[in-house]
Amino acid sequence: MKLSVIMPVFNETATIREIVDRVRALPIDLEIVLVDDGSTDGTRDILKNEIEGKLAEVVYQDVNRGKGAAIRAGLERVTGDVVVIQDADLEYDPIELPELLKLIESDKADVVYGSRFVSGKAHRVLLFWHSIGNRFLTLLSNCFTNLNLTDMETCYKMFRTDVLRRIRLEQDRFGFEPEVTAKVARLGCRIYEVGIGYSGRDYAQGKKIGWRDGFVAIWCIVKYGLFAR
Repeated sequence: MKLSVIMPVFNETATIREIVDRVRALPIDLEIVLVDDGSTDGTRDILKNEIEGKLAEVVYQDVNRGKGAAIRAGLERVTGDVVVIQDADLEYDPIELPELLKLIESDKADVVYGSRFVSGKAHRVLLFWHSIGNRFLTLLSNCFTNLNLTDMETCYKMFRTDVLRRIRLEQDRFGFEPEVTAKVARLGCRIYEVGIGYSGRDYAQGKKIGWRDGFVAIWCIVKYGLFAR
């Protein structure tokens, strides 16, 4: 199976080269579609001069529209059988991806989430209230979807491409996470979790999700859990 890696990118000069190299080093058939979401820190120059056409396909958005919008833009370009989301900030190590892919290749799963909370692997100790928020949002999401996920907010979400293309995605920012979770649950997809490691950043290092996104996530959980088809 061919894996398509969609990588939203916004102001990641410090990590963009390394994360692309790590993904390309995976021993699997893959393609990388980067979506530059209006970077202003020089990331776009790196993409144009060092990566585009040589290491990966790059899509450029004129303004910062958010993670969900970047994923939609990337989804229009992918050609693989399976799609996964990869953040560009090195919090998630691509070495984990083959383990997620095995469940789809063996036809056990349609969707696989990489969970930071069921793993015995190394985790950076950081941001207590952020972890509490993640667990609360996962619990609330589970109440509406009747799933028993441990990490709804994880970046590592892997889908059969045909499944993801059956969904009409609407959210532009981090509301993508609860939206897509609710919608794959409605489709009756076979969803698995795999434990992963995690090297989290703090806000001084460039972490972008904030408390406002938490309130949006609650709204999305209720909206897509109750009303959206």
